[in-house]
Amino acid sequence: MSSRVLRTTLAGLLAAVAAAIAPGQSHAAPPTEKAVTATLFEWRYESVARACADSLGPAGYGYVEVSPASEHIQGDQWWTSYQPVSYQIAGRLGDRAAFANMVETCHQAGVKVIADAVINHMSAGAGTGTGGTAYDKYDYPGLYQDQDFHGCRSDISDYGDRYDVQNCELVGLADLDTGSEKVRSAIADHLGDLRSLGVDGFRLDAAKHIPADDLAAIKSRMADPGFWVLEVIHGEGEAVQPGEYTGVGDVDEFRYGRHLKHAFQTGDLAQLRSVADGKLPGARARTFVDNWDTERNGSTLTYRDGALYTLANVFMLASPYGSPNVFSGYEWSDPDAGPPGGGAADCGSGGWTCTHTWTPISGMVGFHNQTSGAELTDWWDDGGGAIAFGRGDRGFAAINAGDAPVRETFGTSLPAGRYCNVARAPGQDCSDATVEVRGDGTVRATVPAGGALALHVGALA
Repeated sequence: MSSRVLRTTLAGLLAAVAAAIAPGQSHAAPPTEKAVTATLFEWRYESVARACADSLGPAGYGYVEVSPASEHIQGDQWWTSYQPVSYQIAGRLGDRAAFANMVETCHQAGVKVIADAVINHMSAGAGTGTGGTAYDKYDYPGLYQDQDFHGCRSDISDYGDRYDVQNCELVGLADLDTGSEKVRSAIADHLGDLRSLGVDGFRLDAAKHIPADDLAAIKSRMADPGFWVLEVIHGEGEAVQPGEYTGVGDVDEFRYGRHLKHAFQTGDLAQLRSVADGKLPGARARTFVDNWDTERNGSTLTYRDGALYTLANVFMLASPYGSPNVFSGYEWSDPDAGPPGGGAADCGSGGWTCTHTWTPISGMVGFHNQTSGAELTDWWDDGGGAIAFGRGDRGFAAINAGDAPVRETFGTSLPAGRYCNVARAPGQDCSDATVEVRGDGTVRATVPAGGALALHVGALA
């Protein structure tokens, strides 16, 4: 979470932010074939449950990340979810029963659940929370009082100063003293309670503002902490860097989305051959094209970028680097706007993007599952907006971000056969999008402008 981002996004309002996770034990590519996460941002829990049964499970997603369950300040803005006032499950997205039912339904669909947890801070003011809890900025009855917060009561002002970043207040939010034994125990109990409901892991909001040693101490208090992924936004020359946190869990790799935006908008896709360079090790990186913060601050591609956005997601799911997370939110014009209908998501209407269901993206989830562990091979590019590469003898993908079709004979390592293009355009079925791999592994194909071709051994026509 970045205060500089929020100051712009919230136009001076005090708020909190967040970001997303994949699961496993302590690495980004968990020991399962289904390693792709979908973040259903600000979806009500009953809506998440339906999505697990209707779309996420059938498409092969392994995990769903859900927005914070804690009771929070009142208000319609999305960021109210990131100002907790108690650890009850009593926010706008659903109560404890709805949350527990969602976890059970998702598990039945073969989808594990990642909970977004806000543990760096509480609120920025006083009032009554969504569950009826009366609170003050430094007083949360039965939970935290003044002495449980850091003594620095001013906003973070210098990201080159570690003390400032990890002890002062993120846009005015009461900053918890995570070095305190009481605070550590309260947080561990909160996360443990969510685990008792079946949650498989956590995405820890604003982890950059908590020392890694404090997070490790909290984790050590849990009998079975599950999988952790940490939101640590990279900033050049800043005092706190993402690499410090890889001993605690996986880390969201914010440089990845920025890199994809640059490559796709400049038409220089050849640079993506070395997309891992200068970033966290792939076994510790969670990758994403965008999230709710970056789509609002303009640092990444978003749903508004049309074909380029779709192709960036296709690339992410085709690439061997990191553990991919597909972001699925809602359309907005006001950056503070909360979810349509209070989070009652409907992929047929209501302004929800439902990115996780888009044909080229949902089709690529199976591609990622089938090619797990396979190295990148058979690279080809035209020096501009078109690239192609293989994943050993398990898959092959070609992406064309240019303005004209690309007609090419590609070399692959795939077995001979007739394959279905799983990255086909919406409205097509497999019979409309089949490709022949010859005995020598070559494929003669036309990749349309703004389109993609993706073949894998689990999708023979």
